[in-house]
Amino acid sequence: MKALTVAASAALAAAAIPALAQAQTVTAPTGLYATLGYADADSSGVNLGAIQGRIGWRFNNWLGVEGELAGGVKNDHVDVATGLASPATIRTDVKLRHQEAIYGVGFLPINPQWDLLARIGYGNQKVKASAPGYPGAEAEANGNSWNYGVGAQWHWDGVNGIRADYTREEFTHGSSGHANVWAIAYSRRF
Repeated sequence: MKALTVAASAALAAAAIPALAQAQTVTAPTGLYATLGYADADSSGVNLGAIQGRIGWRFNNWLGVEGELAGGVKNDHVDVATGLASPATIRTDVKLRHQEAIYGVGFLPINPQWDLLARIGYGNQKVKASAPGYPGAEAEANGNSWNYGVGAQWHWDGVNGIRADYTREEFTHGSSGHANVWAIAYSRRF
């Protein structure tokens, strides 16, 4: 079994060498970039949407840094158990108030238009929950998270493009759980 694993790893590495060699010869544009798009976040059955903006700096072919801000635009409803016989549950509205994060980004340029990317960072999210029909029944919560993800971007004319990515947010400091965030955005290089 160990020999099979080593052989499979060697075959995978051999197949990747030509692509990596080509990627090393590609010179990608460096400098300032920004994105603006939509993100869909799913956490423990709550599905929220946000308008998301990023601004970043690409230092060279392979490394960059970016900041991210988002504001909620799509709410969700969940039924919360009351512990009482009647009503057994209360319908609660949940909304993302805002989200911010900072990331280190690794790029793998495929050609001058295409990049694969991976990123890791730290963020904060603020969520508001309220129960319509129950005055004063609302709460806000902040959650810090370690975030990591992958994606791809394509710039059709070297400046304007599109970016799609997936980010996993792992909540910390007593905020258990995680969120899966899928995003698509217009991308612009400056």
